[in-house]
Amino acid sequence: MTGPAGRLQGRRLALGITGSIAAYKAVDLLRLLQAEGADVRVLMTPSATAFIGPLTLETLSRHPVDADVLALQADSRIGHISAAHDVEAIVVAPATAHWIGAMAHGLAADSISAACLATSVPVVVAPAMDGGMYSHPATQANVDRLREFGYSIVDPESGPLASGMVGQGRLATLSKIVDATVEAVLGGATRAVAEAPSAATSRPVASRSDLAGRHVVVTAGGTAEPIDPVRFVGNRSSGKMGMAIAEAALARGAAVTLILGNVSVEPPTGAHVAVAVTAAEMESALRALTPAEGPVFDVLVMAAAIADFRPRSPSTRKMSRTDGLSLDLEATPDILAEVASRVRAASIPGALRPILVGFAAEIGSLYRATAKLQAKGVDLLVANDVAEPGSGFGTDTNRVTIYAADGPPEELPLMSKRQVAELLLDRVVVRLDARVPEAVSSAEERR
Repeated sequence: MTGPAGRLQGRRLALGITGSIAAYKAVDLLRLLQAEGADVRVLMTPSATAFIGPLTLETLSRHPVDADVLALQADSRIGHISAAHDVEAIVVAPATAHWIGAMAHGLAADSISAACLATSVPVVVAPAMDGGMYSHPATQANVDRLREFGYSIVDPESGPLASGMVGQGRLATLSKIVDATVEAVLGGATRAVAEAPSAATSRPVASRSDLAGRHVVVTAGGTAEPIDPVRFVGNRSSGKMGMAIAEAALARGAAVTLILGNVSVEPPTGAHVAVAVTAAEMESALRALTPAEGPVFDVLVMAAAIADFRPRSPSTRKMSRTDGLSLDLEATPDILAEVASRVRAASIPGALRPILVGFAAEIGSLYRATAKLQAKGVDLLVANDVAEPGSGFGTDTNRVTIYAADGPPEELPLMSKRQVAELLLDRVVVRLDARVPEAVSSAEERR
């Protein structure tokens, strides 16, 4: 083991194995990554299958092995494209001189290089080959080219080689490869992009475009329910989580509408901003986006902390301290459940239903999250314990569990809110790509 288990808890990785004698070590590497909490799928070059059988890796990973760049998955998706978009890092170990050379020049002759070309997630490469091959200027130039792409290179070690010679070419110690993977994933590194950021915008150039052409609506911040013209009932939400989601969606190419409640941070450049400080204003803004003829967005992420109660009859004048204060509160509408209900009611044959994501702030336990997921009628519910250090209102970090309507909960470790946003959007993109028109879905249900 390489330190405490769980550093990759809940992370989805692809392990690429190429045709090196060191391929047998990939079995142990797979187990080490799993021991760190990762869910690992395996990609192989055809030559790698001569060194180690796919059945072994399928059994250990519990996923089909993708060894044919032309093969389709059981759900008819292209295997290497699925890997490119469904994982959070690709680890190529061992990487042969042939594979490194092909990758350096963008030749997608196998599932691994095709996935690496199609992705923008971190790529970790651990070369393994004869010492003379690794020291050759061509190989060194190709390795340098991969570094220019932003790939993490885990240099091979010196020692006895399969050829019987001694030199630098042995696959790096597996613990070093695992550590490099952890660093790449938690560091949020992505593939280098060709263009520099425009001086006209403060937003970084997108490292991926999997939300291009999509309209994403994000609510952020808390609501402020007026007691009188200067006082209100509210909560401690800063809006940081919602802002991080909006920034990540913009960076992926989405058109973003940001509905802001009471926030303490500035909205990102490029988002269309609507201000909705009270629950009633938030409800009105979302109702305008879900007309009877159908919603006007592809994704709704309700990260705002909408007050559960509001004064029944707020005063129109500033109340005096000498008057005393007695509040008569009423419950605010369950806006997320109402939006989900309107979306379902407005389903139009041939249309694609939007993906709905809710947030739930809990204290002490997340035991209510599953019931909330069902009650709200959303696809995903992101729950966190706001009493936990580093996971509450106003922090730059968060530790969340993602509940899905069609799968088990996914508990994520403490990480930055931008990292949480990226992982959440990864899951949203998968669901967007898997949608089928309402007419097709209804026909299947009648069978």
